[in-house]
Amino acid sequence: MESGRSLLVRGASRAGDERPASILIVDGRIRALGAEAEAAAPAGATEVEAEGLIAAPGFIDLQVNGAAGHDLTADPNSLAGVAAALPQYGVTAFLPTIVSAPYEVHAAAMAAVREWSDPTGGTSATPLGLHVEGPFLSPARPGVHDPSVLREPDPAATAGWSPDGGVRMVTLAPELPRALALTADLVARGIVVSAGHTDADYETGRAAIDAGVRYATHLFNAMTPLGHREPGIAAALLADARVTIGIIPDGVHLHPAIVDHVWRMAGPGRVSAVTDAIAALGMAPGRYQLGRIEVLVDDRAATSGGRLAGSVIGLDAALRNVAAFTGATAAAALETVTRVPARLLGLPDRGHLGAGAIGDVTLLTPALEVCATIVAGRVAYALGDTA
Repeated sequence: MESGRSLLVRGASRAGDERPASILIVDGRIRALGAEAEAAAPAGATEVEAEGLIAAPGFIDLQVNGAAGHDLTADPNSLAGVAAALPQYGVTAFLPTIVSAPYEVHAAAMAAVREWSDPTGGTSATPLGLHVEGPFLSPARPGVHDPSVLREPDPAATAGWSPDGGVRMVTLAPELPRALALTADLVARGIVVSAGHTDADYETGRAAIDAGVRYATHLFNAMTPLGHREPGIAAALLADARVTIGIIPDGVHLHPAIVDHVWRMAGPGRVSAVTDAIAALGMAPGRYQLGRIEVLVDDRAATSGGRLAGSVIGLDAALRNVAAFTGATAAAALETVTRVPARLLGLPDRGHLGAGAIGDVTLLTPALEVCATIVAGRVAYALGDTA
């Protein structure tokens, strides 16, 4: 990054605050806001006029399987293609997600993250580390994960997993043998452990949270149903304030009324909206891969047998759905794709607009339509781009 590179966003307002507030980004980080930003902007700074727009922190998607025709499990080296496609949806950082696969796929994906260098020169979304979804999943709740590669938790196989090694989150079924011990081990290494694709009951769910589980992967989907006599793990996850609740608010994975119920039960500060996007994101209907599974895409993504297989929704549309399904304010809905995921991942310099934070900004209309996306002080997407 060249020293002294600066960008001034003029005239945008924060969600919930009608007063314009400029943002100065220098060398990839926010230097100043408001009148101070205007006064401190150096001569020659790039300027973005944003009057009438909302300035939000760059969006963070915790579950992205692919985009723009690229599937990250089938080809971990397609990371650049996925990262380049995401800013048009307001996304500035994400967790590349690997579905259940042989361990050599994990190794290749970890290497791709560790060796990441943006070939676009800084206009792609930033990979924050892998979300490894499986193979430690319940055979009773595999969803579209290939049953032949599901495994019991194996400490030896995960010995090299850490944020520095390229892994940021792991989804597992906590009822499997040794799962709680592995959870504690991964958490001690700084990895976020999530419960998903699980047949666990309520009591096992509570034990998993005590062991360190802090996230729910696509709540209710591929999970023990919430029953009035057998509440299942979903009830345990919803009830515990230590857990952040991941949902796919595409109107397909969850009925809008359920999104609203989750919002009311968990509270806006605990809900994380994700896409679970597959290679078909941004593409025409057709046939696509999710790992080893063929997915048919028209108005939804599903196998030939009808099982849902990720989504084709962008995170901006997921955000708008959260607001529409729950009646949440723009400010509260935006937290599901900014502050909440940043806090879960332990990233204090992301998810907010403040001096010292990474200069990731998404500019939106009052209707929450993306107009521009700024990644570390560079305009990565502007409305009208053909990317």
